[in-house]
Amino acid sequence: MTRALSRRRLLSAGLVVGGAALVAGDSVVRATPALLRTSPRPAPSSSSTPPPPPPEAPPMAPLTRPVFTLAEYRKAVPGPEFPPNAVALTIDDGPHPMWTPKVLNLLERYHVPAMFCLIGNQVLGHEGVARSVVAAGHQVANHTWSHPAGIASLPPEKVQQEIERAQEKIYDTTGHVPTVFRSPGGAVSPAVFAAAAHARMTPVNWDDDPRDWTKPGTGAIAQRLLAARPGDILLCHDGGGDRSQTCAALSTVIPALQARGLQFVAL
Repeated sequence: MTRALSRRRLLSAGLVVGGAALVAGDSVVRATPALLRTSPRPAPSSSSTPPPPPPEAPPMAPLTRPVFTLAEYRKAVPGPEFPPNAVALTIDDGPHPMWTPKVLNLLERYHVPAMFCLIGNQVLGHEGVARSVVAAGHQVANHTWSHPAGIASLPPEKVQQEIERAQEKIYDTTGHVPTVFRSPGGAVSPAVFAAAAHARMTPVNWDDDPRDWTKPGTGAIAQRLLAARPGDILLCHDGGGDRSQTCAALSTVIPALQARGLQFVAL
């Protein structure tokens, strides 16, 4: 087996830590070993050789619905309970050479952790930006290689290629193996669930979407995000176009939610 094929096979198996419960409709399906966050490897420098692949592990049992809230995430991935006032911020479609650094500066100002859902072909050519996300202490998730809008209608082998290629690029660039999968547009299908499970990732959607990618105006984005309630997973974007409205909205929304007593948490 070639090194590339071996790396892809091992990455698709993911990491093993403990035992986990997977959400399946309204029930909980137990799966062992678990998908939990692990201590990351140091992010490789641009001149370093790629890190070695993680240990091989068996696939997880596929879910039948994505995670939408922090409560559902905790059922899927055991760990300490989230604070009762917790919300999570997720940032999609990067990395972007202009907007990702602006979002990172904003998050640093307010000491907010976030999960950046990275597109593989956007990491390509912007490796330094992707590494800066990890260096700032944020999480990275797999958002496919090319962000196919019709992923739910793709054949299983194409879905798996999209996920595995992104997984390999993100790991080789940042030293992190994503344990969360964000499907383009939140679209799902049996093939999407199966490919995510094969890569030992939990599909995570959201329940507060300001549709900032449509550029509806800073006020409209802020108004929707300010409706956040404890337990929500918020969606914003740093890639895919001009994100000045998103940055402007977050600069007022983050301190406003903190002033209301909401606490931003990492997944």
